[in-house]
Amino acid sequence: MILIGAGIMSATLGVLLRQLDPGLRIVVFERLDRAASESSDAWNNAGTGHSGYCELNYTPPSPTGVDCSKAIKIAAQFQQSLELWERLVETGCLPDQPSFVRRVPHMSFVAGDGDVAFLRERFGKLTQSPLFRGMVYSEDRDQITEWAPLMMEGRSADRPIAATYMARGADVNFGALARAMMQYLGSESGAAVEMGHEVTDITRIGKLWRIDVKDRASGDERSLRAPFVFIGAGGYSLNLLEQSGIPEAKGYGAFPVSGQWLRCKNPAVIARHHAKVYGQAEVGAPPMSVPHLDTRWIDGTQELLFGPYAGITTKFLKQGSWLDLLGSIGIHNLRTMLDAGIENYDLTKYLIGQALLSEAERVALLRRYYPAARDEDWELQIAGLRVQIIKSDGKGGGELRFGTEVVTSADGSIAALLGASPGASTAVSIMLELLARCFPERWQSADWKQRLAKLVPSQGAP
Repeated sequence: MILIGAGIMSATLGVLLRQLDPGLRIVVFERLDRAASESSDAWNNAGTGHSGYCELNYTPPSPTGVDCSKAIKIAAQFQQSLELWERLVETGCLPDQPSFVRRVPHMSFVAGDGDVAFLRERFGKLTQSPLFRGMVYSEDRDQITEWAPLMMEGRSADRPIAATYMARGADVNFGALARAMMQYLGSESGAAVEMGHEVTDITRIGKLWRIDVKDRASGDERSLRAPFVFIGAGGYSLNLLEQSGIPEAKGYGAFPVSGQWLRCKNPAVIARHHAKVYGQAEVGAPPMSVPHLDTRWIDGTQELLFGPYAGITTKFLKQGSWLDLLGSIGIHNLRTMLDAGIENYDLTKYLIGQALLSEAERVALLRRYYPAARDEDWELQIAGLRVQIIKSDGKGGGELRFGTEVVTSADGSIAALLGASPGASTAVSIMLELLARCFPERWQSADWKQRLAKLVPSQGAP
């Protein structure tokens, strides 16, 4: 088995495979010198244990009211992630949980009559599910001040406000988690994790896949053959998938979006906030740009971030090439890319506007959440990149999709993960889906079912 990329997705799949079949030979190739240095790294993502508690874009309005189906599904998926992590901690495969996951309350915050009514209805529907047991709703300013004092400091009383509060929210350092998983995997007999190795080509040879790999330090090249390949290379996944030549890869395009944070550098301010507070997205903003004022724990230190601010880029990875986007366009997806570009002109315009924001304008946006924020307490922090999927609509055009998608060959011998949020939080359920599609006979075997029941007890539960 060959896994390409050493982020949270490959780490999750590698650990699951190792736990389900300890006799499997697994090799992980990572082009950088450190695991989880791109999308999984703590500075490059929100670190939110996405569970639907606070993300308002997961509960959009519909003709019949607020649609909570996506939030409920994501909450169930995140619970599966927690189950696996807890099991791996119990068995000593991972270090104690506080090193990568901490309890940080999740909040939604809105202002104005329309948004308050929306949040009230959202709360009423979500709390009908046991997954949202313990969520609290309030329009009381004193209560909201207790939950998030920074957000009420200097706030005008002329607009109604409301918030929901979930005490059992989580802040997850996916970089630390992925590196711990890779460390465990690399220590196992029959498994190897090779850093600084870039996959340059993928070719079908009969029933096997030939993977050409280059050592970036020495320049040495070699080839390996394997019956199964997983491509979890972040923004580079689409390019590698296209090299495989499988028909399922045709018609896909990619739309990269960059990100930035405002990072608080005043310890006194950081100490006064202990929550992840999400609000409503700006009109035309992509889901990854939903604003939030976040307590984070990175390398054992409490941080406070606001953002992210989106931007336009042509790179597919933070440590990628400015030619990535151009290189991804070919005859097979040109029409798809052009059609999606025309359909999403307003999004492109929004991203350009975000990229051109001055520091003062960024702080002005922060003050919608923290009215008393001072310019000198904040600095710009570069975040990671997200490559959104552009997919053929089956009619000759293309549509931009936000989310994650698993693409597999017809025989299940190669698979790739494309897309972005909420991928990291739902990595376990995504990889379980992949296992079911790529290894159907083993998935149905009594041995795998028994092992899965111990690793992820809710797997298969109604």
